[in-house]
Amino acid sequence: MAAKGKAPLVVLFDVDETLVHTGGAGAKSWMAAFEKLHGIPADIGAHTSAGETDPQVARATFQAVLNREPTAEELNQLYAAYLRHLGGEIWASEQYRVLPGAEDVLVRLGDAGVMLGIVSGAMEGAARTKLVPANLNRFFVFGGYGSDSPDRTELTRLAIDKASRLHGAELEPDQVYVVGDTPHDMEATTAVGAVPVGVASGHYSTDELTKAGGVHVLASLQDPFPGVSETFPR
Repeated sequence: MAAKGKAPLVVLFDVDETLVHTGGAGAKSWMAAFEKLHGIPADIGAHTSAGETDPQVARATFQAVLNREPTAEELNQLYAAYLRHLGGEIWASEQYRVLPGAEDVLVRLGDAGVMLGIVSGAMEGAARTKLVPANLNRFFVFGGYGSDSPDRTELTRLAIDKASRLHGAELEPDQVYVVGDTPHDMEATTAVGAVPVGVASGHYSTDELTKAGGVHVLASLQDPFPGVSETFPR
């Protein structure tokens, strides 16, 4: 298990329920995409769980509502329709909000010389779109996304590889902290040897995130960030 004491050189953040709450914009956009393409207003929540990647969500929901495997072309059409709907839905969502402490911790980590990235099961276009109303894209140098791999462990590993290339030297996994709100986030981070930081801002409690492998678990991003001095300049 990764050590608790080492300060991070890179911090990767999940998006949904970690940085922002979209008020269901994603689910509504998937529903609209299925309705447009297949005449079925599919509810992804009935067929998938929090923390799954967009490719997993698309395929599992397609299988459940159409009783067959999607073709590559059908998945591409579904992704395109979803992203187009999301671009409007994210602005229409009355419940959209930035989660407490999110912007402040990004500012403070950046000021401390920590490289910031995204690690999200969402496709890159979806993850970036969800951050637009909050103006949070400006904090992130790079990312790993569901469009890089449908497997969360692999996309987390790919994000760390990108961080190493940007850093100019191979990073030890325990120099990378990954912040997320689901057990999937904790398990994938543990699998690649990075440091899982749970934040109980979504559907899971601090106890659940700890049991899933969280080395550090926060009630919210307003809590002091682990491994980083609270005295650095702002």
